[in-house]
Amino acid sequence: LKLIPTKRRLIQLYAALLYNANIKGFITGDIFQGLSKSACLPGLNCYSCPGAIGSCPLGSLQNALAESKTKVPTYVIGIILLYSIILGRTICGFLCPVGLLQELTYKIKTPKLKKNKVTRILSYFKYVLLFVLVIGLPLIYGLQAKGIPLPGFCKYICPAGTFEGAIFLLLNKANTSFYEMLGALFTWKFMLLIIFIVLSVFIYRVFCRFFCPLGAIYGLFNKLSILGVKVDKNACNHCNACINVCKMDVKEVGDHECIQCGDCMKVCGCKAIKWKMISKIIKEDEQRLETNEIKSATVD
Repeated sequence: LKLIPTKRRLIQLYAALLYNANIKGFITGDIFQGLSKSACLPGLNCYSCPGAIGSCPLGSLQNALAESKTKVPTYVIGIILLYSIILGRTICGFLCPVGLLQELTYKIKTPKLKKNKVTRILSYFKYVLLFVLVIGLPLIYGLQAKGIPLPGFCKYICPAGTFEGAIFLLLNKANTSFYEMLGALFTWKFMLLIIFIVLSVFIYRVFCRFFCPLGAIYGLFNKLSILGVKVDKNACNHCNACINVCKMDVKEVGDHECIQCGDCMKVCGCKAIKWKMISKIIKEDEQRLETNEIKSATVD
């Protein structure tokens, strides 16, 4: 039974395949340039991946901020806000290929580093990267050097760019000329990629928890998002079983570190944790049914 993938795992797999549906790109070694590439996908997926059919919201945001001297980045900011308000970090738990890869590597049987006070403090480091490399550096550099973007996070940190973009392009025989362009920056990013892969074996979603600025953005909207998990405080007995089972650095269900995976529901003895939208629909149906019954009794 353990070999049967869960519904969440299937959604993660389908999302990863959909994001990289340009199979032809893996064969030819070319980056897809179709109309869909102008659209931002919700999860972290490198624009330069040969299979990518859409843009990474994080990369798009950095490039848009770099061009803010000549035009306001309304589209990119608007689409990220839309994703945030509708889904929040449900995107991290269900629709991010990078999150899926980390979860799969974490399944390798080794001693694991459990969450603790130190990891909870380190989880705020992704907000430093968000404000410095994603917002600050591209914006400042773009205002000073017209037409020359500097997507700081993509250029210096992002492992998705190294793995999906650089590695897949370099492995293709059609791109052997690319090897001449490799230098210290690629060496640095390749080393980071290896470090992230190794750490993800021992630490659950290490990149998501400590380094992902996109998750930081979505996390800010977790409480406001339409879809996600929530706790019925009237039903909760405060046993903390949900917090204990969670591998993320959450202080409570649904906070900015929660990836809305729903694992907490399985251990909640009083069934106090539910999906926001679904529970709302059920409640409205119950109220409607109750109203109809009262009307029927009145008529009789």
